[in-house]
Amino acid sequence: MADTILLGLDVGGSSIKAGLVDTGRGSLTTPLLSVPTPAPSTPEAVLQACARIDSELGGAGPVGLAFPSVVQGGIARTAANVDKSWIGFAGGKRLSQLIGRPVMFLNDADAAGVAEMSSGGAGKDAQGVVMLLTFGTGIGSALFVDGELVPNTEFGHLEFHGRDAELSASARVRTEERLDWASWCARVNDYLARLHALFGQLLESPAPIRRAAHGAQAGVVGAAFAAGRQPRR
Repeated sequence: MADTILLGLDVGGSSIKAGLVDTGRGSLTTPLLSVPTPAPSTPEAVLQACARIDSELGGAGPVGLAFPSVVQGGIARTAANVDKSWIGFAGGKRLSQLIGRPVMFLNDADAAGVAEMSSGGAGKDAQGVVMLLTFGTGIGSALFVDGELVPNTEFGHLEFHGRDAELSASARVRTEERLDWASWCARVNDYLARLHALFGQLLESPAPIRRAAHGAQAGVVGAAFAAGRQPRR
């Protein structure tokens, strides 16, 4: 397998997405695979599922593991939408033990941002301040300044009408509360206005909004990009 074809894994609260990614072109070489996240979503259960996916897809070389947590020094520091036993756990190290190859462990929204700022992405070559938002089980965020990632921003947890923003405006909330698109978009626009109020000195106001080019596979693609960029040992 070419050195540029790497496995990307994107763990979410409800599903694990995966695929082999051509990091030279920024596109999947296999159909996007999605399997349910184990319940309970303990580290061992999730990472064993990731190892099975790696075996099924025939991964080679370093692997990118995107995860819904603040990740510092390879350690998960938060666990908003997964089992709390993840807090303090070295997810990349354990998956590396299971598959025998290096693993890059990073925040899931940061991975999606890396994809969108790289080849084939909506933000490629964008300068200044760029913010990416993901709407799924929660709200993820990635912040870039002149193309450089500012990791672990977690803007989905900003206080918004007295609670975390993602408890009002995530895609999960839209489904659970059976909101129509107009009602949900009104909440999202209210949230975006809150971000403008906080970051108006950095973002253009009103900031141009671009639809992510990689869509649901952005986390997978970005995880693979991140794996390819880590120093080889």
